[in-house]
Formats: sequence, structure tokens, C-alpha cells
Amino acid sequence: MTALEIVIGIVLLVAALFLIVVIMLQDKAKRGLSGAIAGGSSSSYLGKNGAPQKGKLLSRLTTIVAIVFVVIVVVSYLLA
Repeated sequence: MTALEIVIGIVLLVAALFLIVVIMLQDKAKRGLSGAIAGGSSSSYLGKNGAPQKGKLLSRLTTIVAIVFVVIVVVSYLLA
């Protein structure tokens, strides 16, 4: 096992753990009949303005980390 394979393995492990954490931090989507009836909105100021920005940031981080994860997996496959 070369040093490059070890480094790629460590980066892959860190990316996988970070991807799990970012996904777990995201709010669950309100689905089903209860979300349709209630409207799924909050009447507080933070609920209207703070939550969408946090959701956008976490969604963007999830996308970026997932792309990095896939690229690292492909590179490690090509090196093996």
C-alpha cells in the first residue's frame, strides 16, 4: 500500500463521516397529510428567516461533500 493510497483512504473516511454528520443535521421534510394540513410553516421570525438559510447552507454542503466523496471513490478505484 502506497502513501498516496493511505492519504486517499483517510480523506475518503473523513469525507464519509462529514457527509453523515451534514445529512443528520438537516431538518426532516414535513411530508404526508399532517404537513399538508398544517402547511409546514412556523409563525416565528426565526422560523421564517433563519431556518431557510440554515437549510440552504446544509443542502449546499451536502451536495459539495457528496461530489467530493464520489470523485475520491472514483480516483481510488482507478489507482487500485
